[in-house]
Amino acid sequence: MKHDAITPTKRRPVNVSLDTGIVAAAREAGVNLSRVTEAALRVAVKEAREHRWREENREAVGRFNEWYEEHGDPLAHLASL
Repeated sequence: MKHDAITPTKRRPVNVSLDTGIVAAAREAGVNLSRVTEAALRVAVKEAREHRWREENREAVGRFNEWYEEHGDPLAHLASL
């Protein structure tokens, strides 16, 4: 299986610049900046990968949809089982 960078592994310190107001508010509220940032990055990476996949496969999906409209569901006969 290919290694997925989104899968939790070791933690690594990084430098990130954030608005001072939001940092102060987060600390006051007891929000863990690292965990929230990590969670947001997981979502952003997942969405970016999905978008890239859709763009890379747009033509093939379009051809499949055209074929499907012309020929119908090749597994329709199994619906009665």
